[in-house]
Amino acid sequence: MSTNDDPRRIETLLAIMARLRTPETGCPWDLEQTFATIAPYTLEEAYEVADAIERHDMAQLKDELGDLLFQVVFHARMAEEAGAFGFPDVVQAINDKMIRRHPHVFGDADVATADAQTAAWEEHKRKERFAKGAGVMDDIPVALPALTRALKIQKRAATVGFDWKEARPIFAKLDEEIGELRDAMSQNAPKEKLADELGDILFVVVNIARHLGLKPEDALSGTNRKFLRRFAFVEAKAQASGKALADLTLEEMEDAWNKAKREEQAIG
Repeated sequence: MSTNDDPRRIETLLAIMARLRTPETGCPWDLEQTFATIAPYTLEEAYEVADAIERHDMAQLKDELGDLLFQVVFHARMAEEAGAFGFPDVVQAINDKMIRRHPHVFGDADVATADAQTAAWEEHKRKERFAKGAGVMDDIPVALPALTRALKIQKRAATVGFDWKEARPIFAKLDEEIGELRDAMSQNAPKEKLADELGDILFVVVNIARHLGLKPEDALSGTNRKFLRRFAFVEAKAQASGKALADLTLEEMEDAWNKAKREEQAIG
């Protein structure tokens, strides 16, 4: 590649990637990578994109989207080296898919609302899975965060009628699963058994969230932020009293925690 190449063109990025992966003259680190070793970085970059969006940081979002695009180029380059496919094939695949799954935009189909489009999208995916001979759950990514994957699994099961009609009956199932965890604890069950029972509880909680129209990842993220906010309040109280946080008694921490909670509730 030349230093005069337009840095705004995708061809420049592809040329940079090719040079990084050129044997003997490329970058030793890039040359050592495989799909498996790069995959964690791909996930990390996707999370950094989400973080920039959460913080409404457009400058950072621009950079993070670039990092994520580089991950796509990296995987495509390794696939090209293996004789599997290249970056143009990736572009063609997504172009074809978007056109195929939006017949109301690129064809004559009539889809009036966003909900109708979501239903149509899922129907297109179902037909594609059927054409491939795939099972109902076959294309749900294994690497998704567990709560998100549970939500997708449950949504997919619901498409074939394997579902509760509403949220209220699910609470009885939650009570049942909590009881099973308590029984396992009372019997000093091994950690594998406890993990199994705890997983059942979390799966049911995800189901409740789904029936309430909530995303469990978002709900838990909100609680994480709330905990950190209140914990910072407790820490500030300790510092104001001239103490290290670890020097406070549990009762003092709880008093400060409850004060933080009351102040938040007063603000609304």
